[in-house]
Amino acid sequence: MADTFRLTLAQANPVMGDVAGNANKVREVWAEAKAAKSDMVAFPEMFIVGYNAQDLIMKPALQAAALAEVEQLAVDCAEGPVVAVGGPLVQDGALYNAYFILKGGKIVHTQLKHHLPNYTVFDEERLFAHGPMGGPYDVNGVRVGSPICEDAWFEDVPETLEETGAEILVVPNGSPYYRDKFDRRMNHMVARVIETELPLVYLNMVGGQDDQVFDGGSFVLNPGGQLAMQLPVFDEAVAHVEFERTAAGWRCKDGPKALLPAGEEQDYRVCVEALRDYMGKTGFKKVLLGLSGGIDSALVATIAVDALGAENVRCVMLPSEYTSQESLDDAEDIAKRLGVHYDYVPIAEGRAAITNTLAPLFEGTDPGLTEENIQSRLRGLLLMALSNKFGEMLLTTGNKSEVAVGYATIYGDMAGGYNPIKDMYKTRVFETSRWRNNVHRDWMMGPAGEVIPVNIIDKPPSAELRPDQKDEDSLPPYDVLDAILFMLVDEDKSVADCVAAGYDRETVKRVEHLVYISEYKRFQSAPGARLSKKAFWLDRRYPIVNRFRDPS
Repeated sequence: MADTFRLTLAQANPVMGDVAGNANKVREVWAEAKAAKSDMVAFPEMFIVGYNAQDLIMKPALQAAALAEVEQLAVDCAEGPVVAVGGPLVQDGALYNAYFILKGGKIVHTQLKHHLPNYTVFDEERLFAHGPMGGPYDVNGVRVGSPICEDAWFEDVPETLEETGAEILVVPNGSPYYRDKFDRRMNHMVARVIETELPLVYLNMVGGQDDQVFDGGSFVLNPGGQLAMQLPVFDEAVAHVEFERTAAGWRCKDGPKALLPAGEEQDYRVCVEALRDYMGKTGFKKVLLGLSGGIDSALVATIAVDALGAENVRCVMLPSEYTSQESLDDAEDIAKRLGVHYDYVPIAEGRAAITNTLAPLFEGTDPGLTEENIQSRLRGLLLMALSNKFGEMLLTTGNKSEVAVGYATIYGDMAGGYNPIKDMYKTRVFETSRWRNNVHRDWMMGPAGEVIPVNIIDKPPSAELRPDQKDEDSLPPYDVLDAILFMLVDEDKSVADCVAAGYDRETVKRVEHLVYISEYKRFQSAPGARLSKKAFWLDRRYPIVNRFRDPS
């Protein structure tokens, strides 16, 4: 029997649906593993297709293409390390989330996912059939078991693998980020190694897919829960992990342990990586956005520069007669600090033309919200014209507080292809802006230092659609609004719970009403980076037509 076992981990970033490209990534890492004399190279869950594929995974053509690529990989990687890679498998008319073991030119073992997550962004009960609890597979004399992602969150699949002879557990994952999720993963995996007394490899993918970012952070635990190796979060990485046989069984040799950044840094990194991959995987090279002189567009501009570089970001100031000199100065200031292309496009002439066109129809009515929204929609029209003309994707800049209560103009400032701060409450926008001014990392393409002028952070927020307008004219103070929204949206608390926490019932009921009546806007809003377990889209799905109001 062998006394050593070398495993290569591919903490890799697939492209959704690019089965040939993803297979080539497997070949590249396999070649590295072969050069390192590894016994096995492991890839994350569903890697050959990408994850989370949603209903795409149900297309027979995709299923066939994925299996063909896996079978070809087996042939191409016959002489060298065993390959373990995730993908879909149709068997006896049922579709499974499978993990393929490739050895000697063939698929020699297939692990089928047993526990199917059906919460937050996951719909696996709808997409896949439950696989049986299978046994381990042989890699050069070592018995390896691979519970797939959710299967390792429960004790039955790992225990079955241990009882049927597994000596090492290699867990492939497609686990997307939300704040503080890493601790939950670690707690579950520690429980598994204590129960089975086996070393466990937690292998997670990285990269952005629509709203989700897979944050990597792969690690290895020895029995007892001792951390043997830790890969960084968010970065693609290839690691060669050494196991040795001891009197007490297999143990992983001590390896590098990356330090994990704090929560606010991970949130910001998600916003950057989500935009970077959304652009790269859809083929866009450049973005533009309306730069108002306010905090939201300032932070989005900074995220865009950190993700893509200043040379790929266009910022446009579109002032009306209500735009203050302070906002004009602040917008130009941050554009210079970031080094972006800056355009100045006044909307007064276009607004006058629209006002004159509508004047016969509006005669006898008082000016109000309609006229304010014309400004916003005119800005959206002009920004979309620039996007079409120059092939630059428009970013929208509404924070979670605004998205929640509909404090945004549909077909106006909601226009755009992606929103990096869609799941970031306004109070967090302020905190994140201050944090970015004090922190710079090598993954940021933007400049270090105070990139967001302090005046933008400190001044009262305003849409500037009428004289002396402030957000608090229409909404509760953001610290109150966000606290209520967090209870109603993120925690599913009742109105009575909010009142018991000290918030005015009339204010809570008004916020609840705004959340419900704004659902139609969210159905038409741009996707954005997911930071929480209750991001608007797949995490929280409500009907548009809905008369329910909490009676408590």
